[in-house]
Amino acid sequence: RSGALKGDREFVHSPFIRKQGNIYKPNNKDMDNDSLNEKTMEDIHTKEIDLVNRDPKHINDDVVKVDFEDVIAEPAGTYSFDGVWKASFTTFTVTKYWCYRLLTALVGIPLALIWGIFFAILSFLHIWAVVPCVKSYLIEIHCVSRVYSICVHTFCDPLFEAMGKCLSSIRVRLSKEV
Repeated sequence: RSGALKGDREFVHSPFIRKQGNIYKPNNKDMDNDSLNEKTMEDIHTKEIDLVNRDPKHINDDVVKVDFEDVIAEPAGTYSFDGVWKASFTTFTVTKYWCYRLLTALVGIPLALIWGIFFAILSFLHIWAVVPCVKSYLIEIHCVSRVYSICVHTFCDPLFEAMGKCLSSIRVRLSKEV
């Protein structure tokens, strides 16, 4: 059971506290003393994001790590001028860097909006439609399974028991003659 103990009373839900302070007592010095006794809950909408490690769960480790050496390589004996090789490397790297930045600036925010809406709809449907339908199905199938079980025990069990008794006297012998 979740709750915070304060004095002799137990609260069912602890007060919501942000890292900046209690939303009911913002940046209050008394809040520091109270926060020791209250359960702190994270506000996921105001949390800071990591600008250094932008893939903390490593979901794109196997996808888009494409460097110049992965795409363009000159085998031994067919080298271009060193200046051309350096300029090609710089052109490839800078172009890839700035095209990605430009695309994310133009398309990233609208796509973030679309994906946010998509996952909100998906979460809504899962919470409000899928899970209740599955629970309803499980309740209904439980009733059907009881009726089915009664029918099997009523009709099939005596039939198969009688067939078993009739056929139990059959003996099969296998003999090998030489």
